[in-house]
Amino acid sequence: MVFKEGDLVILVDPKGSYFLQRLTPGKRFHTHRGYIDHDQIIGAPAGTVVKSSLGREFLVFYPSTKEYTLNMPRKSGIIYPKDVATILVWADIFPGARVLCGGVGSGALLIAVLRQVGPTGRVVAYDVREDMLAWAEQNAKNFLGELPGLELKLGDIYEPIPERNFDRVLLDVPEPWRALDTVEATLLPGGIFSAYVPSIVQVDQLVKALEERESFALIESLEVLVRHWQVEGKSVRPYHRMVGHTGFLVFARKVVRSPGESC
Repeated sequence: MVFKEGDLVILVDPKGSYFLQRLTPGKRFHTHRGYIDHDQIIGAPAGTVVKSSLGREFLVFYPSTKEYTLNMPRKSGIIYPKDVATILVWADIFPGARVLCGGVGSGALLIAVLRQVGPTGRVVAYDVREDMLAWAEQNAKNFLGELPGLELKLGDIYEPIPERNFDRVLLDVPEPWRALDTVEATLLPGGIFSAYVPSIVQVDQLVKALEERESFALIESLEVLVRHWQVEGKSVRPYHRMVGHTGFLVFARKVVRSPGESC
């Protein structure tokens, strides 16, 4: 596959810094390591190495989801790739799934979910801020193109909503326990609920609220920590810095109990 006009690419400099660019004939990308003409990249194969005007080498790729979300424009904090990856697997987001999202932020989780459900899936995303909906939509379109399976809605996930029959419900809101009536009303039996929260106090309150209800089971809470390792010659050791705490994840399954049955 070769790069063509209009493609979104990511350039990586010798120090490992990343730069997103939309390829445009005649356009020039400037850095303190020299400039690179887009025409040097258009027509070249993916993974090519180009040299700047100062002779410094840059790697050029199509951006991965991780690379894009870490370098896209932000108007808020994002759910980091390590947490997004866990949500996709623990919540079992599958092609064709119907997913309800509460809180969109800058769109990191939204982008990953849209890519995972594919063209046959449907994602309905609520947020109380119109500017955040627009920001997340723009980031998603910039990476994925047109979004026929996405419906963005200005509204409060803490309040009743008209949609029903979702396979998954994913929340990134300050008080997810306040949305549990909505979760119960919209999530199909056997469906999976997920919430991302920054503090353990929020985890405690959410888990207790889930446990008070008859319709949730298999509740679990976790934190994802990533530690990179340095492997250079005889030096094999963990890096001194690691990707530590970013947030906590809470998951639960919706169940249907017979009358009079309890946990």
